Amino acid sequence: MKKVVYYMNQFYGGIGGEDKAGCEPFIQDTLTGPGTALNGQLNGGTITHTIVCGDDYMNEHPEEAVEKISGFLKGIEFDLFIAGPAFFAGRYGVNCGRICKYVQEKFQVPAFTCMYEEAPGVEMFRRDVYILRCGNSAAAMRKALKSMSAFANKFLNGEEILWADAEGYFSRGIRQQIILPEDQTADNRAVDMLLKKIHGEPFQTEMPIEMPERAPVPPAVRDMSSARVAFVSTGGIVPIGNPDKIKTAAAISFATYEYPEDGVMRPGEWESIHGGYDQKYADANPMTHIPADALRRAEREGKMGWLLPYYFSTTGNLTSLTNAVKMAKEIGDRLREENIQAVILGSA
Repeated sequence: MKKVVYYMNQFYGGIGGEDKAGCEPFIQDTLTGPGTALNGQLNGGTITHTIVCGDDYMNEHPEEAVEKISGFLKGIEFDLFIAGPAFFAGRYGVNCGRICKYVQEKFQVPAFTCMYEEAPGVEMFRRDVYILRCGNSAAAMRKALKSMSAFANKFLNGEEILWADAEGYFSRGIRQQIILPEDQTADNRAVDMLLKKIHGEPFQTEMPIEMPERAPVPPAVRDMSSARVAFVSTGGIVPIGNPDKIKTAAAISFATYEYPEDGVMRPGEWESIHGGYDQKYADANPMTHIPADALRRAEREGKMGWLLPYYFSTTGNLTSLTNAVKMAKEIGDRLREENIQAVILGSA
């Protein structure tokens, strides 16, 4: 029976939420969280150890975290390393990719993880490790674990790992030669695809080319002392009660709010509804995210010509690229209407 080590963050490890995101890595020889369900679907192997690490700790102290985990692994035998699924989580996904890459290179043991297509960890690590596709939230946990266990079983049983589309992982940019029947020459395949395209039938190109939309960089503002300036934030600071019902994650809308007349945003009047960080600091001082006092002061001191009297607010965590682009275009239209020349972007 082959041995598997499973990595997860503090939330799925049952330690806690954002308040425990600084948890240092530790290892245990028991199953917990999704590891229990995953282990029940493995064929030819079993999860012998679980490693748990806080998202913030791995993100803020990557070298220390990796070194601690390396120390754990040196003392045990294992044949496969699995991390996640991380779904659309930013820090968790990056951390899963980072530790899988390290384990694979350091211990020469196969490692893989699982993420949503728009998670930042995909583009960072897809060429280094196998990253299976999954949904954007834990609602897709059952399906994700099913695909992860099926993929793990191929490693555990020494089966051949096929190409990306066949296995359900993101393309790694690795080309492999395969032998096709003699009648499937390149010219025949090309004509076949052309005919399907002409007749509106589905077909799969052999040379997919991704063309991400790129926004041109605008010219620098030559004189900020006369510029009209706006502030846009993804930190989720809204009036108490969230009157516009902005979502705490995977936002689909934004709202605008006027700065207080005296330039001071007081706790109890404003709050953070952002679901991706510990809100207590922002609630205690909303101006850590919306620096209304500093913006007003810069305007009074002539460091900017004019400040738009309201700011744009939404939440950035787990927001899909489609919705992010949609909101950006709508905000851009509003900024053009106000003849804004410079925008200060504030995040979480």
